[in-house]
Amino acid sequence: MDFRVFVEPQQGATYSDQLAVAKAAEALGYSAFFRSDHYLAMSGDGLPGPTDSWVTLAGIARETSTIRLGTMVTSATFRYPGPLAIAVAQVDEMSGGRVELGLGAGWFEEEHQAYAIPFPPLGERFDRLTEQLRILTGLWNTPVGETFDFSGTHYTVVNSPALPKPTQTPLPIIVGGQGAKRTPALAAEFAAEFNVPFVPLDALKTQFERVAAAVAGAGRSPGSMTYSAAFVVCAGRDDAEIAKRAAAINRDVDELRSNSPFVGTPAEIVDKLAPFTEAGVQRVYLQLLDMADLDHLDLVASEVVRQLS
Repeated sequence: MDFRVFVEPQQGATYSDQLAVAKAAEALGYSAFFRSDHYLAMSGDGLPGPTDSWVTLAGIARETSTIRLGTMVTSATFRYPGPLAIAVAQVDEMSGGRVELGLGAGWFEEEHQAYAIPFPPLGERFDRLTEQLRILTGLWNTPVGETFDFSGTHYTVVNSPALPKPTQTPLPIIVGGQGAKRTPALAAEFAAEFNVPFVPLDALKTQFERVAAAVAGAGRSPGSMTYSAAFVVCAGRDDAEIAKRAAAINRDVDELRSNSPFVGTPAEIVDKLAPFTEAGVQRVYLQLLDMADLDHLDLVASEVVRQLS
């Protein structure tokens, strides 16, 4: 199993806070540092305020050397597809080919209102996501010296030089969520990885089965899709340490244990992850909510990742 670190900077984190986590994750052997793409805190005051995901990842790209970098997930409502293609390709070049793009339809209406971002109905958001995926992959896959055109309901591209190109060919795209039809179809068409965040085992199994069926229907080999999950992490050597970490993120230990297999002692976590591995989870994103607690990452790396990688 592959383990990645995932943070939520909109809850309150500077660039330096994020860089410290990324560098610690790299030193401890985690395969990637991912961050959310949000502009508004879901709780608390969010001080000192949000940081832009791709600006942040560009900086971290120049201050790390091996760890992969990405978003879980960029909202298609936040950016036009052309500028997004340029930004992601540039950060990929800045990192030496270590970037992955998680892209979704967007869901948090309040942050759109807070920062003057249009928030269309769900169906239109999925339509825009679909067109963005077609434009991004079309731009990146157009041979150098040729141009790219696209005519959609929401976006039109005319005679684009389709530059710059990412360092990676192809640049990995991640699609995720619990939608029953359109989400699996988009994953099968565009994604190298499918992610289900914060769901119980039965819901995860159901969604993985839907995606596997869509992958087969698209004529892809089963092994061409990586299946991943995201869980909040709250680990400790004993009950006191677990309770201390739960209190630091204003969560109840029993509630956390009921919602995430990554809560408890290392031995407990290893046991609880077994059925998720059997269900097909190949990669785990650890949602680290207390970004100042780098010892937490060390504990998980030494006592859990070491056993399961």
